[in-house]
Amino acid sequence: MTDMIVVPGLGGSGLDHWQSRWEKNHPNMARIQPRSWDAPDLEDWVIALELAVSKADTPPILVAHSLGCLLVAIWQKTSALPVLGAFLVAVPDPQTQGFDLLAPSFANVPCDRLRFPSLIISSTSDPYDQRGYAFNKAQQWDSEYLSVGDCGHINDESGLGEWETGHQFLSSFVEKLKPIAA
Repeated sequence: MTDMIVVPGLGGSGLDHWQSRWEKNHPNMARIQPRSWDAPDLEDWVIALELAVSKADTPPILVAHSLGCLLVAIWQKTSALPVLGAFLVAVPDPQTQGFDLLAPSFANVPCDRLRFPSLIISSTSDPYDQRGYAFNKAQQWDSEYLSVGDCGHINDESGLGEWETGHQFLSSFVEKLKPIAA
């Protein structure tokens, strides 16, 4: 069974968020544990992700949402730990109004290819991606890209519940990565 690391965004993905629901139902998923979900400090979050990946029995798949996606992109530039792939949902644009107040240390996002395969999933109605930022990052990062239509920020407020469709996307992504892991 493939190890997976849940990398939430600001607020840590509450109990009704699809990440929390998936984690509850899948024993192979572990969550990063920074000091604060509400006052994100880049250095602290990088350390939390590094620790979680270092504890995985096999190179994990990172399952990130929102600010967690930016963390993955930033972290992978400095870490040498192996990762099988990254499932990146609702990549936010750091130029969104208010971002500079919430997570200014996350604003310097790499523009070059990620060092592992990745899939970016976005919504046409994401308030944090009004200018096609996720699509542009998919091109820069050499990520697969998938738009799920009108789903807001693809979070608990989007009313997705367990987000079965997203889980199917994750399963398909994992299947594509199995030859890499072998």
